[in-house]
Amino acid sequence: MMKQKKAIIALSGGADSAVAVALLKRANFEVRGVFLKLADLPSLREAEARARKVAKILKIPFHVFNFEKEFKKRIVDYFLKENKKGLTPNPCVVCNKEIKFGLLLEKALTLDTDYLATGHYARKKQLTTHKLLKAKDKNKDQSYFLWKLNQNQLKRILFPIGDYTRKDVENLARKFKLPVLKAKKSVEICFIQTTINDFFKKYLKKKPGAIVDTQGKIIGEHQGLWLYTIGQRKGMGLPGGPYYVLDKNLKKNTLIVTKKEKDLYKKELRAKNVNWISGRTAKLPLKVQVKIRYRHQPASAIITYELKNLKTYKLTFEKPQRAITPGQSVVFYRGQELLGGGIIC
Repeated sequence: MMKQKKAIIALSGGADSAVAVALLKRANFEVRGVFLKLADLPSLREAEARARKVAKILKIPFHVFNFEKEFKKRIVDYFLKENKKGLTPNPCVVCNKEIKFGLLLEKALTLDTDYLATGHYARKKQLTTHKLLKAKDKNKDQSYFLWKLNQNQLKRILFPIGDYTRKDVENLARKFKLPVLKAKKSVEICFIQTTINDFFKKYLKKKPGAIVDTQGKIIGEHQGLWLYTIGQRKGMGLPGGPYYVLDKNLKKNTLIVTKKEKDLYKKELRAKNVNWISGRTAKLPLKVQVKIRYRHQPASAIITYELKNLKTYKLTFEKPQRAITPGQSVVFYRGQELLGGGIIC
């Protein structure tokens, strides 16, 4: 008899992680559910209640891990700090590295378990190394958010729904009689309950500065560079538009705008803090498919070293890309495989 494998699963209260539990049980895993308490918010309290109910229906042990303090320091404070610098970070990418596949995985491995499972739409394959692949459902694929993972983490992670579409998952939720399909769809950033600008206004003081056109002419005033992202068209209150956010000058605290949308298209970007999933730097130059934001259509590019600084990489696109945004994640693919990623600088 083979020893029964044990898995801890991060239960979010939604359909994806609930169905992942049912699939693991069907595959004869011994499963325990964990809800991560990350903040004291009404939506997260409702999610915890649903996760508890799912664990009861599926007859698995249920635990709540309180990571509020760590989440505030490593994710929320980081998000505010980076935005204050005029950057546009992706908190979900950092949360996956620091919290879900960082703290939670570390804690899971102290609790006599073999794997940590999640409801992410992604897949992995083991050859000489553990490869991270896109999900079967291309519209729901979440591999973009996982580019910071390493080999030690990947060998301990399971993605039970990676080979299913969202429609399959909904059908399985009905089959397993799981009360999760009426749950509100998760918000884009879990710790922001209203709008992102309301969140900034609550936590960051106003820092007015000039709005200038590409010739340097002052045409308005902003209340803080963090209220704007590259490519944004609305919310500037400028007459005679439309205007697009083109750039930010942090030293002068100015927001640079343009009337010409074609000014937003750039053929190159620089990336720092690059992580290669295989653990080894790829042989460069390398032709890849690149995503510069989650919903971005992958674009062909060549990766090379930045000659002045070998810790920085240069990506040259086949066709210019719209609104390349500093602080966002840039992720590299070859076919279905996610090779790695970095931060746009």
